[in-house]
Amino acid sequence: MNVNRKKGPLYLQIKEILKDRILHGVYAINTNIPSEPQLETEFNVSKITIRNAIKELVQEGYLEKKSGKGTKVISNVSNARLSKGKRFTEILVEEGHHITKKVVNIKKLPLSAETPLYSLFGEQCLQIDRVYLLDHEPYIYFTHYLLVDIAEEELNDIQINSLYRFLEENNIRLESFRDEFKVSAAPDHISETLKIEKHTAILKRIRRSIDEEGNVLEYSEGYYNTDKQNYIVTYNESMQ
Repeated sequence: MNVNRKKGPLYLQIKEILKDRILHGVYAINTNIPSEPQLETEFNVSKITIRNAIKELVQEGYLEKKSGKGTKVISNVSNARLSKGKRFTEILVEEGHHITKKVVNIKKLPLSAETPLYSLFGEQCLQIDRVYLLDHEPYIYFTHYLLVDIAEEELNDIQINSLYRFLEENNIRLESFRDEFKVSAAPDHISETLKIEKHTAILKRIRRSIDEEGNVLEYSEGYYNTDKQNYIVTYNESMQ
């Protein structure tokens, strides 16, 4: 996997990639992550860069490094800045599931005044389609619409491990989410990807991600194959 100096210090980019793998069960709790030489080869960086990335994750409590025994995952739970509860995927990983994500489409989307998104984004937005796989089977299909200005020639080079870190890299800071849920039949291409029969009613989540001034900077629609797994929300005692 390539990292790019234009996006900031390499060790921080690698740290975030490794953290994302931990949070989504690619590196399971109580198992070792790949060795430093393996990571050096994967990311094509120096030993000190890998060591600095690992050092950060040790300090944040995700990893434990012991001489002669490798580097072990000791926690797979993050302190999410935007929520007092746990992220949905964190809950699934804690229960022993394996979560992976892949980007299936990135493009600039022209908008006309007749489309609902025009009032949010104007004449153009960035569309990103992603699939979450639960235990290697398609589970959720997300389509994100973002107010991000990226040159056409750079679209093929975009790598997204975490959508919200991708937004932060593009100087977009989100303060809150507003979610709506309904039951709806997914578009045919989504039904095919999720391996469900066409016109089947499934859970749909609509999210608006908002900055501190109240502007919607990300709008997304997610379709969940709840035959595979229910959507789970947890609240702590202080939440009303």
